[in-house]
Formats: sequence, C-alpha cells, structure tokens
Amino acid sequence: METIKFGFRYFKKNMPMAILAEIFSFLGIFAELLMPLLTGILIDFVIKQETVKDDSGGMFRFLLSGKYGEVHTMRLFFSIAVIYTILLLVRVALIYARDLMQEWVGLKLETELRYDTYGKLMELDSQTIADYNSGELLQILNHDTIMFKELFAHRIPYLGDAIFMLITTLVLISRINLSFLVIPLLLTPFLIRTVLNFKAQARSNFKEIRERSAAMNLTTQENIAAVRIVRSFTNEKLEKEKFHASNTNFLNSRLKQVWLQSNFDLTFNAIKQIAYIGTIVIGAVLVIKGYITVGYILTSSTYVMRIMHNITGLNSHIFNMQQMMVAGVELKKFMEKESSVPDSMRSKLHCDTPGIELRNVSLEIDGQQILKDINLSIPYGKKLGIVGETGSGKSVLLKTLVRIRDITGGSITIDGHNIRDFSLENLRNMYSYVFQDVFLFSNTIESNIAYSRPDIDERMVTKAAVYAQAAKFIDALADRYKTIVGERGLGISGGQKQRISIARAFHKNAPIFVLDDSTSALDVNTERILLQNIHDKFPEKTVIITAHRFSSVVDCDEILYMKDGAITERGTFEELMALGGSFAHVYNVQQEQQAGTIDYDSLSARHNLAGSQ
Repeated sequence: METIKFGFRYFKKNMPMAILAEIFSFLGIFAELLMPLLTGILIDFVIKQETVKDDSGGMFRFLLSGKYGEVHTMRLFFSIAVIYTILLLVRVALIYARDLMQEWVGLKLETELRYDTYGKLMELDSQTIADYNSGELLQILNHDTIMFKELFAHRIPYLGDAIFMLITTLVLISRINLSFLVIPLLLTPFLIRTVLNFKAQARSNFKEIRERSAAMNLTTQENIAAVRIVRSFTNEKLEKEKFHASNTNFLNSRLKQVWLQSNFDLTFNAIKQIAYIGTIVIGAVLVIKGYITVGYILTSSTYVMRIMHNITGLNSHIFNMQQMMVAGVELKKFMEKESSVPDSMRSKLHCDTPGIELRNVSLEIDGQQILKDINLSIPYGKKLGIVGETGSGKSVLLKTLVRIRDITGGSITIDGHNIRDFSLENLRNMYSYVFQDVFLFSNTIESNIAYSRPDIDERMVTKAAVYAQAAKFIDALADRYKTIVGERGLGISGGQKQRISIARAFHKNAPIFVLDDSTSALDVNTERILLQNIHDKFPEKTVIITAHRFSSVVDCDEILYMKDGAITERGTFEELMALGGSFAHVYNVQQEQQAGTIDYDSLSARHNLAGSQ
C-alpha cells in the first residue's frame, strides 16, 4: 500500500486527464455491453418470429413498437443495424480517445519519474551510490520507471474498467434471468483462491527476473567501458562466457515466469469454458420451459462470458501487476535514500578568498581509520603539495574538503565557518577540481573544457587550453576544438585527457585549484611548464597538488608527506630535504631513476636506512 501511495504523489498531478479518460472508458464499455441486447432482438424478431411481449427488447423495446419496422422485416433489420453501428462507432471513438489520454498521462508520469530518479542520483553522495552497481542504477532509472508508469497509466485504470463492466453486466443479466448468475457465483471463489496462489509465486519470480536483468546490464556495461582492457588481454572468450552465464540466468528466470503464466492461463481458460458450457445448458433449460427466448441464450451467454472474462482479466492483471509492484518498491527505496552528505541548501554562505583550516581531522570508513588527526592551515593563495605512498590517504583528504566524504572527527572550516554550514553548491563552486580518474563527456573538446559554463566563450576556452599545454595537440586535430571525443575520452591518449581536464579546471577559474595526481601521464617537461603556468598565471589562487612524482611539488609553499592516513613529515622542499627522511629518500630515488643512473645496491641500503629511522 505504501508503494501505491508513493506512486500516487506523481499520478495525482495528472488526475483530471486520468478521470476524463476513465469516464470515456466507462461510456465506451456501456456502449459495448448494449450490443448483445441488439443481437438477441435480431435473432428473436428478425430471423425468428417471436411474439412481442411486455418485457421484450429491454431498453430497446422501442424498436419493437412497429415504428421502426414490423417483426421479421428488413426494415427492422436495418433499424437494428443502424443502432448497432452507432454504438460500435461511439465505442471505437471513446476507446480511441481514452487510449490517447491514458498514453499522455503515462508518458507524463514516466517522464517525471525518470526526471526525479535522475535528480536523486545527482543528489546522492558517491558513498551512497556505491551501494548500487551500475546495472542496478540503469534498471531503476530506465526499466523500473517504465514498469511503475504502466501500473498507474494502464493497470489500475483497467481494474476500474473491469469492476464497472462486471457490475453493469451483472445488472443487465439479472434483468434477463437470475438463473444465469449461478455459474459466475459458483466459480468466483475458486478463481480468487487460484489467483492468490499464483500471485505470491509471480512476485517472487518477477523479483528474480529484475535482479538477473540488472546483473546482465552490469556485465554489458562493464564490457563496454573496459573494451580496450579486454582486447589487450585477449580475454574476449572469458567475457563472452560471463555474458553467456548472466544471459542464461536471465533466460531461466524468464522461462520460469512463462511456465507460471502458462499454468495460470490454462487454469483460467478451463474455468471460462466450464462457465460457457454451463450457461448454454441453463439457457437451453430455460428456453425449453418457455422462460426466455433463443435470442436471450446468445445474449446471456455473451454476458456470462464477459463476466468470466473480466474476472479472469482482473486476476490476470493482478498477477502481472506484481512485476510493477516490485519495480515500485525498488523505486520507492531509491527515492527515499538519504545522502550521507546532507546539504544545507538554504545557506547563503560564500567566500571569494577562502582560507581553509583543518583541526584534528579524522575519517573512519567501515571500521577502518583512513585519516588520523590531520591539522593543517591553508590560507588563501597558499601552494600546498601532498605526497606519500599509494593508499596513504592523499586523495581522500582532498575529497573531505569538498565533502565528497564527510569527516567523522575534528572540523574543517573556511574563514571560520564549518564547511557543513555551506550549501554543497557554494562549497564546491570554490574549487576547480581535477580528479585522479579523468572523465570526458561524449562531446566536443570545447564543450568538455567549458563544462562549468555552458555558454561557450571560444577565447576563454583557447586560453585555458594554452595554459594546460593542450592547445598544440588540439590544433593538430582536423576539427580542432570541435573534435568529438568518445565516451570516457576514448580516442585520445591519457596525457591528452589529463590536459583537457586541467584546462576544464582553469576555465572554471575557482578560487582553489585541486590537482589530484592529475599530471601522472604527462612527460616531465610538459608537467614542469604546466605547473609553472599555474604559478605564473594564477599567483593569487590557492593550489593543492597531490602527486606520486615528487618533482611536481618542489615549488610549493608547504609539502606534506603522508603515510597510513597521517602526516609524518611537513615543511618546504628545502626543509624536507635537509630532514633526510622518507620524502628526501623517495625524491632522490626518483631523480636517479629519471637520470638513468640509479645504483640498486645503494638504493636497497638507503631504503633499509630510511625504514629504520
């Protein structure tokens, strides 16, 4: 019921159109239910020559008044045919209008659901999103929104149609002879019990289908993203086997549902046939005893079959609705997810020259201490370098500054204000962030560089590219800045992708530049020129650089050396070299490697010495 309430929040916005569609549907159904009465009159008073009685013809008794033709005449036949045709055309027009309106409501509902689920995806932090794999997210944003839309746009209105048709048919058939209600009344409890048994199995099956579909989507998405890795390792056969396994699992779950659906259909078709035969038997007895005419057998059997068809259809829809309910449950769970990084959206706090202060900052993730007692002052304009071993916490520390991760201890402030007091938009607008994992959108190079400002200024784009040492290779391309780069930047080298992403940060021109190991794919000379451009072109900006190549940070005002989530050494380049600790040791090794004159025996001795200090 909670899932229905969740969906109704969206459905009620289109309620007027939905109600109008249902009115049209009821009128169309009523027109359809009048047609069997005309068929009965045709058989009794045109084909045969029954005697007209006081109750003959029902609501169409006026046709038997003689005004529209005498019994057993062509004039009466044409009168009946005209009214039948009018009812048929009215029904077709009403159902056509209903279908159009229901589709309109469905598309509006689907669009809004997809928009809101995508908005939720944008709102949630990366840690919460990591609870889902990409296959599950695609399933929610695409498949589940469509299935849940179907529930409100078609399935629930159909239930209303079925109930209206059932009640109307019962009223019409009771006006002919109450005996015809015996069969539906006897079979209905059996139908209800049967559908309840099928319903539980169906929901379980649909949940399994959804999970295996998500797994297959994940396998496909990973192979699209990692196609170059697969080919470089010549592992196409392995990936085909993985896909075959997930595809087979999906097939098996679908076959299980097909088997259940077939049993369901077989059971209900058998029940309908029993109802039809029973109605003919009852009608024959009533005709023999003179209670009804032959035409009413056809009319009554048609109505009984409509009753059984509607009960069967009702049960079938309830059966199929389980798939949509499963989708609705998953949608609701996703939309009710709370971000672990709450947003102070109403906050107007903003700083043009932010000074950052970290006091006793710590971060624990899943019981593991990632950052330990970090104390750091970054006044506006400071150039800070952070180095250390892989997994030392450098990147995580940067992510806490923009609240991609929220710290679990201590405080981070900007100009005396806790960063949690800023809206996420205002906080992150202070940073031009270049991530370690470079991502380029499937668009032009200029669109990627101007991502922070959709109104592209070509002069500013070119300027940013020049500063990032990207202009030379861009100018060599046939379409220059209009060149389309593929998904995730496929088609250009790692170093070129890094330079475009750095140009994107320059173009944003925020007060703080953050380069998270974002020059690793550049040669030493290109990196040196690029870093010099940062110092020369943006002297007033705060710059924070993490790097594995220690030469990247030698010109920084302060350098931090991190190990196991803690700062173990800090100072200027000269101070750290004089200290002779881990920083100096690694720097000297890297310089010797670069010069190609490294003595590995000496390296081993120095490494042992540094480890004992």
